[in-house]
Amino acid sequence: MFGLFNKKKDLVGIDIGSSSVKLVQLLPGKDGYQLVNAAIVPLPPEAIVDNSLMDPAAVAEAVKNLVASLGVKTREVACSISGNAVIIRKIQLQAMSSEELEDQIGWEAEQYIPFDIKDVHIDFQILGPDPFDPARMQVLLVASKKEIINDYSAVLADAGMQLRVMDVDAFAVQNAFELNYDGGEDVHALINVGAGVMNINVVKGELSLFTRDVQLGGNQYTEEIQKQLGVDAHEAEQMKLLAAGQQPSGPLFEVIARVSESLAQEIRRSVDFYNSSAAGEERIVRVSMCGGCAKMTGLREAVAEKLGMEVALLNPFERIKYSEKDFDPEYLQEIGPMMAVGVGLAIRRVGDK
Repeated sequence: MFGLFNKKKDLVGIDIGSSSVKLVQLLPGKDGYQLVNAAIVPLPPEAIVDNSLMDPAAVAEAVKNLVASLGVKTREVACSISGNAVIIRKIQLQAMSSEELEDQIGWEAEQYIPFDIKDVHIDFQILGPDPFDPARMQVLLVASKKEIINDYSAVLADAGMQLRVMDVDAFAVQNAFELNYDGGEDVHALINVGAGVMNINVVKGELSLFTRDVQLGGNQYTEEIQKQLGVDAHEAEQMKLLAAGQQPSGPLFEVIARVSESLAQEIRRSVDFYNSSAAGEERIVRVSMCGGCAKMTGLREAVAEKLGMEVALLNPFERIKYSEKDFDPEYLQEIGPMMAVGVGLAIRRVGDK
């Protein structure tokens, strides 16, 4: 959302999550994108907490090592944030052109942002006319504190990279979805379950109708395994990773099932909240899930049961070409759900809105 310059150039997508750094590099062509690089490197525990860079040196080192190991030459980056690092509001304003709103957005946004307007970056997308008042329009307002963006920019600079576009996780996933699937006019819920944050984005065509970030995710599994089975954090994390995709049985899977039920209930609350205010034709009819926990045993099934509809796994490489000499198809299938944000970032260009 936040283009820092206006020259169109290819960027490397770097998704800095609370448990790992993901890098995706794509080459645009006449008939789509070619995969150049895709990789993941873990971060030390507590390196990032609630989008705050607690150990910036460790994050910079992880990015630097990832870039070096892949031989990435491009130094310009698209990155993203989520959770309490960003404010997203759908607001109604007097109908005006995008140029007019560009001039006015600062003071229009003041009433919706609980910070000094001088301390935030602001972006917007005009969604269309207000269905109840044609003299007004609906606008998606996005804001983040400059301090947070500056922190990420500094970490990337320490790794020898330059931040050129700062996006939002939920919108990066939306970009990856639009690149790989024909959503048509169906209303689709895109759910990205990361380690620390869960993004829920309801989309129709290219428009985001509703977004919500919930401070829950894969860490809940680790914490509950640690607590209920009496193991340390490292062992709990390993047990969680080994359990993903396996047949459920025994005490470990009872813990996992309870956490999956809790996450599914939180997703159900968000979907119910959206559907309660949506017109009939804008109710959710399809659901796709991605993120590091999308393959956790029983999670998609729990969400499907709560919502009463199938939950598909979002594959961000579905329509991206790649050489099987360079990339193992099974490996891409395995890491795919974790790479949706990275793919969405990699198709960004400097100067994009």
